[in-house]
Amino acid sequence: MAGNTLTRMDLTESVFREVGLSRNESADLVESVLQHMSDALVSGETVKISSFGTFSVREKAARVGRNPKTGEEVPILPRRVLTFRPSHLMKDRVADGNARRKG
Repeated sequence: MAGNTLTRMDLTESVFREVGLSRNESADLVESVLQHMSDALVSGETVKISSFGTFSVREKAARVGRNPKTGEEVPILPRRVLTFRPSHLMKDRVADGNARRKG
C-alpha cells in the first residue's frame, strides 16, 4: 500500500482543475455532495453511485460479545452501521490495479 490518502482538499483540487470552477466554488460543490450523501444515509436512504458502489445503513441487533483478553462476556448494544458494497466495475478496476503492481 502506498500510504496515500485522498482527502476533501484533493477532491476540491480535482474539481477545480477538471471542471473549471473557482477553488471556493469547487470546495462548496464537494461539501454539498458529501453533505447530501451524509444526510441521505442518516435518514436511512441508500446512496448508489453508478459504476462505483452502494452505501447503506444496516441495523445490527444486540448481542453478547466476549472480551478477548479476559474472556468476560460483554453485552453489545444494538446500533446502526455504515456499509459499502463496491460495484463489479470498481472491483474489476481494483483487481486490475493489483495485477499491474505485481507484474
